[in-house]
Amino acid sequence: MLTGSARIGLAVAHALAARGCGLSVLYRSSRDAAEGAAGEASAQGLPALALRADVTDHTQVEHAVKQTMESFGRVDILINMASIYLETPTPSLADWSLAMQANATSAFHLSMLTAPIMKLNGGRIINFADWLPVSGRPRYKGYVPYYSSKATVVALTESLALELAPEILVNAIAPGPILAPPDFSAEENARVTNVTPLRRWGGSEEIAKTVLFLIETEFITGECIRVDGGRHLY
Repeated sequence: MLTGSARIGLAVAHALAARGCGLSVLYRSSRDAAEGAAGEASAQGLPALALRADVTDHTQVEHAVKQTMESFGRVDILINMASIYLETPTPSLADWSLAMQANATSAFHLSMLTAPIMKLNGGRIINFADWLPVSGRPRYKGYVPYYSSKATVVALTESLALELAPEILVNAIAPGPILAPPDFSAEENARVTNVTPLRRWGGSEEIAKTVLFLIETEFITGECIRVDGGRHLY
């Protein structure tokens, strides 16, 4: 089960299907990407669903898990990728609540719904944090709710890894400069690459590779892996 099917999520879905995984893709607004990923998996003879579900709506999430179980009979992998990135120079309580709900509470809720299922056969939960809280510093002003929600994902990953062991391995990925925003100027792009030791954006495939690694490992749990081209070293 994968939440968040746009851009990076699409690459992850393709990588999973290439390894023979059935897909249940949850989306809020990226319907074309989700249905495209599910369609490609189906064309390979794999079971696949594209389900509209706002991860901040508990009822919709519970219904999506129910539909997945009715179609697949099991859940082996949960990838909590859905996220919002909010710049909030003067954050409100609503901003705080939205960031926490979308980035942290949704991962907790989906994990709690699927963990009893995965306990039966073993499983993997992969959350998505951010390179900044994993590096232990906020660095940029104007992102209090976002940064705090991603720091919560780190704590959730570590505590769930302890709670759900040994049947379920729980880890997180902390992306850095992976894809440049489509509206980035050449100057903005240069500012990022100049402070990234590998001097480039990583690309979606680097996240997909890390997802596959965390699925295949048998002895890593409670870890948050930075995929940032060394950005944290500056």
